[in-house]
Amino acid sequence: MSSPNRVDFYVLAADDPATRLRFTCRLAEKAWLLHQRVHVHATTAAVASDIDTLLWTFRQGSFVPHEVIGPGAAGNSPITIGHGSNAPPGADLLINLADEVPEFFERFPRIAEVIDASDAVRRNGREHFRLYRERGCRPETHSIGVQS
Repeated sequence: MSSPNRVDFYVLAADDPATRLRFTCRLAEKAWLLHQRVHVHATTAAVASDIDTLLWTFRQGSFVPHEVIGPGAAGNSPITIGHGSNAPPGADLLINLADEVPEFFERFPRIAEVIDASDAVRRNGREHFRLYRERGCRPETHSIGVQS
C-alpha cells in the first residue's frame, strides 16, 4: 500500500480533552464544507459517542451530517465516526484520536492527528509521528493556541 499524501499534526496548547474534541469537530466541519468525506477514528465507543453529540452542538447554527458506524456499516454520511480495528468506508481525511495509528491509515490521502497538551496524548503523538516518518510520510506540525 502507498502512504498517505499528507499527515498534519495539530498540537493544541490546552490539555483539556473537551478542547481536543471541539477542535476535531471544527476540523471535520471545515473539510465537509470543502466537500470532503471525513472519518473520525476515536479511542473508544464512549469518545465516539461524545464526538457524535458534540457535532450537533459545538457551534450555534452548525449542521454537520455525520453518523457513528460499527462493523460492516455502509457509512453513507459525509462524516463517519468509529473506533476499534474495523476499517471504515473510504474518505478523503482521517482524523485520528486513537492511542495508536490504525492499521488502515494508508487508505486515506490525508491524515490529521489532533494532539492536546496532556502527557499521554503528547507521548502517543510522538510515537505516531515516528511511525508516519518510518512509512515514508513527511508529517507537518501546526501549533494551535487555546481553543474556546
